[in-house]
Amino acid sequence: MTGRPLTTLTEAQRAEVETLAAVLNAEQIADFLGIGRTTFFAILNRDEDLSERYKRGKARAIGAVAQSLVTKARAGNVTAMIFFLKTQGGWRESVDLAVKQDPIDEIDLSQLSDEELNALAEYGKMLENAKKSILDARKEKANGRWSVA
Repeated sequence: MTGRPLTTLTEAQRAEVETLAAVLNAEQIADFLGIGRTTFFAILNRDEDLSERYKRGKARAIGAVAQSLVTKARAGNVTAMIFFLKTQGGWRESVDLAVKQDPIDEIDLSQLSDEELNALAEYGKMLENAKKSILDARKEKANGRWSVA
């Protein structure tokens, strides 16, 4: 066999992997151990016990954070509730396309009540007055008589 000898970890380092896996990613653990990332992954691939320790450390941390999330959600934290339901409950946000349609397209003017027709006429008058005011203000500004009332 040629090349470098296989890197092995001491029992203390192996125990440390499980502890560190709760807070560090694999590359950070490799840095801590003073080995390369690919070397660390190679060790994990050939050493089932170390791989299990790494997974167990990650799982413990995820479990602790998840428990905290569930506790906050149960206590009424809306953000925690939404996050939990989206990630664990299959909820998702969607846009109702019917809401996006232009509502005027769906109004049958012949079906409006007198009150609704009067409100529509009043709205039209207000819109025309607003347009006239804007045009008048633009003319005054162009003629140098700009004033703010």
